[in-house]
Amino acid sequence: MIRLLLVFAAMLAVACGGARSATLDLATVNQAQFSAGEPKEVDPTLLKAQILLDRARFSPGLIDGRLSENFAKALAAFQQANGLRSDGKLTAETWRKLTATSADPVLVTYEVTRKDLRGPFTRRIPARMERMARLRRLAYRNALEKLAERFHVSEKLLRMLNPGAGFRKPGRTLIVPDVGRGDPPAAVAGIEVDKGARLVRVLDASGKWLAVYPASIGSDEKPAPSGTAEVKRVVRNPTYHYDPDFAFKGVKTKRPFTIAAGPNNPVGSVWIDLSIESYGIHGSPEPGKIGTTFSHGCIRLTNWDVEDLGSMVQPGTKVEFKDEIARPVDELAP
Repeated sequence: MIRLLLVFAAMLAVACGGARSATLDLATVNQAQFSAGEPKEVDPTLLKAQILLDRARFSPGLIDGRLSENFAKALAAFQQANGLRSDGKLTAETWRKLTATSADPVLVTYEVTRKDLRGPFTRRIPARMERMARLRRLAYRNALEKLAERFHVSEKLLRMLNPGAGFRKPGRTLIVPDVGRGDPPAAVAGIEVDKGARLVRVLDASGKWLAVYPASIGSDEKPAPSGTAEVKRVVRNPTYHYDPDFAFKGVKTKRPFTIAAGPNNPVGSVWIDLSIESYGIHGSPEPGKIGTTFSHGCIRLTNWDVEDLGSMVQPGTKVEFKDEIARPVDELAP
């Protein structure tokens, strides 16, 4: 009798969209199937969906296995591109389309190398930009941060996938997302910066979306540009030059300064210079804040998304700014 009651309770939880298993081992996530409901915690099905979206270049931003605004926007973009109802909700029909994009496992094993652990690392990075300028480099803080960014995941999720791992020994086998996106599309006709949706879209000549990335775009105080621009150049591993005329909130010095290169630099790992002076599309040292906060005028992506975008564009690529932004909930600099 007790056994029958337990079985019934489990069936009732599934029928009511109750909590799903939070097991994140290789087989559970790779074999995850669609199930109705909106889980509150990290979920194998959501994790699989995020990785598949990332691969298809409908970026959910930081992969964390949870429901989020960026995940909903990526899902809605994928739905619209595939002729589905674009409500940003994971449905059975959307799941079928999404899983049809790739038959490869979403989680794979990865052996930690000595290069992963070697650094150099910048273990302490001050919050104030003036103090950042005193550092020789703005590298990753440690191997965990470096590996998490390589596989587009939060550090918390990487730990959950690898309980007990110290991330300090070469030869250690980790479970990680396979986020290989393949070769970048060659037929890029332009970039669309949607300030209202906080998205950057890459278009072909027919207007088809080749890639969609979440973005932090301007603010009321420092709005992003309007109209059109062009890509001037792509700078990888850029330094950051602060001009006092920018008058960023929290920067007290009246003198210009330069912050050394590195993925934790204020503009991240890539700067895509635009024809509008002092504006660009760039990376971020805080991928978890992309799309949920605002910037001081520029267009900010995760480092891996701006690296992907940088591989597609060239001098002369058109950039169109559309719509207006909503009132900011927070701000980032620059």
